[in-house]
Amino acid sequence: MKIVLLAGDGIGPEIVAQAERVLLFLKQQGLKIELEPALLGGCAVDATDEPFPEATRKLAAEADAILLGAVGSPRYDTLPREKRPEQGLLAIRKALNLFANLRPVMLYPELADVSTLKPEVVAGLDILIVRELTGGIYFGQPRGIEYQEGQKVGFNTMHYSEAEIQRIAHIAFQAARKRNGKLCSIDKMNVLECTQLWRDVITEIAQSYPDVELSHMLVDNAAMQLVRDPKQFDVMVTGNMFGDILSDEASMLTGSIGMLPSASLNDQNKGLYEPIHGSAPDIAGKNIANPLAAILSVAMMLRYSFNEEEAALKIERAVQATLRQGYRTEDIYEIGLKKVGTIEMGDRVLANLQV
Repeated sequence: MKIVLLAGDGIGPEIVAQAERVLLFLKQQGLKIELEPALLGGCAVDATDEPFPEATRKLAAEADAILLGAVGSPRYDTLPREKRPEQGLLAIRKALNLFANLRPVMLYPELADVSTLKPEVVAGLDILIVRELTGGIYFGQPRGIEYQEGQKVGFNTMHYSEAEIQRIAHIAFQAARKRNGKLCSIDKMNVLECTQLWRDVITEIAQSYPDVELSHMLVDNAAMQLVRDPKQFDVMVTGNMFGDILSDEASMLTGSIGMLPSASLNDQNKGLYEPIHGSAPDIAGKNIANPLAAILSVAMMLRYSFNEEEAALKIERAVQATLRQGYRTEDIYEIGLKKVGTIEMGDRVLANLQV
């Protein structure tokens, strides 16, 4: 199993290093994997003047799965848009056709008091957000900034084809079928024709899944419902921009954005796995970043790309055992528990893997 490691920028190298330790431990236990580092994002711009270098493109195409830390830093914000780190992330998603982004939002019981919502509102929370990842307004053409009638005008195009909606719909319905049989589709059909098509196609696809209960919700209401009554949701499916925003909002229900992994898959289940928290350059290099989302991304990789369910569960149980023992990085720390840094949190998870 060939895995490319893209440490990226900011805290990326620190958290990927801990996830790599988990992979190397599993390799020692007999898991047949090969690890290959490569560049993506700002570090790639520094080294090659490109956010997604050709060498990385080649390795990614040959790999069975990819683990990414994070990309981006304010120091690249003045570069031409095509040279910015985030363009590397968009480009690798497009190049590998990673159209389905799965973001589990699960609250560990040990972190119920860390959430800003009351424990009784979030206790037992377990949502899966399915986000379409290679279409929508992030990729639509035309786009740009130009002069019109003597002033600058910025414009982007929201675009979805029937086929793009159909394929993400099937992923979402199949996921709901394996969980609690409920799917909520999020759109803004009352003002956006693009998402009227989204709702129409999702409704049509639902006929092939009579065992799944389908509902629809406007995105502004969905944002409110996530903080009012999040446990009403099982699986949520939505487009690129809405999914980006809602999944970040949902992450805070769990106490910290540092706890959430994600998987971006193509139709062969080849995937790019990454924590959703971003590069956090303000804390980079300080050994305080939470590596658990990166480690849990490895569990998702083993489950979705390699069908190694036993190894995935082993990682998830080691993470929960570490939390049960009271170890916390700064983002999830509570008085009376054991505050640790990035490396020591990795140490604790590794120790629990060996139990």
